[in-house]
Amino acid sequence: MKILYPLVAVVILLSTVSCNKKPEKKGDSKTTEKVIPELKINIDSSGIVTFYQTYPKLVKFQNEVLALYKKNNSTQLWLDNKGVVEYGNTLFNKYKGLDQEGLKANFAYNEKINPIFEHTAENKLSQSDTDLMITNLYFYYVQKVSGVDEKTTRSLEWLLPRKKVNYQVFSDSIYKKATISDDKKSKMFSQYYKLRDALHQYREIEKKGGWKTIEVGEDFKSLKNGDSVAAIGQIRERLYITGELKENSKSNICDSTLIKAIKSYELHHGLTPKNIILPEHIAELNIPVSDRIKTIIANMERCRWIDPELEKGKEYIEVNIPEFRLYLIRNHDIAFVSPVVVGKAMTKTVVFSGMMNNIVFSPYWNVPPSIIKSEIKPGMAKNKNYLAQKNLEWNNGAVRQLPGKNNSLGLVKFLFPNSNNIYLHDTPAKSLFERENRAFSHGCVRVGKPRELAIELLKQDPSMTTAKIDKAMHAGKESWYSLKKKIPVYIGYFTAWVDRDGNLNFYKDVYKRDESLIKLLTEE
Repeated sequence: MKILYPLVAVVILLSTVSCNKKPEKKGDSKTTEKVIPELKINIDSSGIVTFYQTYPKLVKFQNEVLALYKKNNSTQLWLDNKGVVEYGNTLFNKYKGLDQEGLKANFAYNEKINPIFEHTAENKLSQSDTDLMITNLYFYYVQKVSGVDEKTTRSLEWLLPRKKVNYQVFSDSIYKKATISDDKKSKMFSQYYKLRDALHQYREIEKKGGWKTIEVGEDFKSLKNGDSVAAIGQIRERLYITGELKENSKSNICDSTLIKAIKSYELHHGLTPKNIILPEHIAELNIPVSDRIKTIIANMERCRWIDPELEKGKEYIEVNIPEFRLYLIRNHDIAFVSPVVVGKAMTKTVVFSGMMNNIVFSPYWNVPPSIIKSEIKPGMAKNKNYLAQKNLEWNNGAVRQLPGKNNSLGLVKFLFPNSNNIYLHDTPAKSLFERENRAFSHGCVRVGKPRELAIELLKQDPSMTTAKIDKAMHAGKESWYSLKKKIPVYIGYFTAWVDRDGNLNFYKDVYKRDESLIKLLTEE
């Protein structure tokens, strides 16, 4: 393997003149060149095995380390005649800065690695063990910044494509120094860097004491423009701290400026903006800054699992479950937005991805066997006209609902084949989109603007005019349209998100997943 940054020998030129010899003629001077040999430490497989017997908490990196040293002709990676090479010190600084990434710097053998770099204590490791310890720190760092392993994320019900951790690529980059020192905000999903900035902002707020609890009585109902109570001043101070208010007048009178600020706060915290301040708004404002920091850290971890290549696609759909919202991204801009209804806590919408290939107009709804057993058969036993009254029919031993405006799937559905049998669809239950919490479905994603989504997806096809789409949706007869180009659909779960205007948004943890993730990160 070609090493791009070889260890450079220090060459010292010494000019000597022997006092026992006659002075040499001018122009006949000779010099003695003394070269300090390049440091070469033998680190072979037997030495590596012995190292892991001594430091068993690092054994998970053994295979990668063995392969790396074999590739480097069983010689050291981090040391030269002067000590630790520059990019070794850069690695250690990155490791010590993991807290800035929302991670704990808890390498298993801190008491061994710290003296190598900090010189607060004597490094008692041999040269070979010193080099091996730094190599293990490197792989530990790579693992941390890459997120928890795929087996763990699957246990957390996260089935979106993972960013692959290629240790071989990381190993090669030791010589290029890229993985250690490059911070061009290109290696990670872009949301990661935005949340990292938010983390630094909220930690500064925490250092300054956070925010005080807004005090209202148990009988508190609402505050409106013109009201005057002490809590108004507290709300004003709270909104000033997080930037919804640019100035703090410290007035205890509710005015239009405060109402505008609270509406902005509500908009970015999963609440419907209102002209009054309600108890649920006070409860949201009173969530401690420490809890907000934990939420940011949990979502930074989720960002580590996302392959940054996903957001480079020219066209794709993303659904954020806690936000109850769908976005169509085209040429890196938001082309379309719609509210959505997602699965209930008992029938969660799965976090996964698929390729949309068909749009079905005036669809049948094939009733799941569980509903046939629990609802339809008991209904038929009580009422012989049950199927007809519900617009249902038998179909090859199963039950389906006929197309029409009362069909459970509405007038159109959007298919992306998957083993979870989840898709996007219309719904006759339009009133649910007016609610703040929209977790009501059996797992599929109900779209608030299905007609508009169909029009937007098919606008590149001149044969599918708006009139033709409307006709197909109300035909009362199922028809399929195959997309000329499949569209990726990503269903994610983020309770903290920085939008394109730079606003930090928090959403309710509808499936209660943040706490277990924070616990996992804390224990790591």
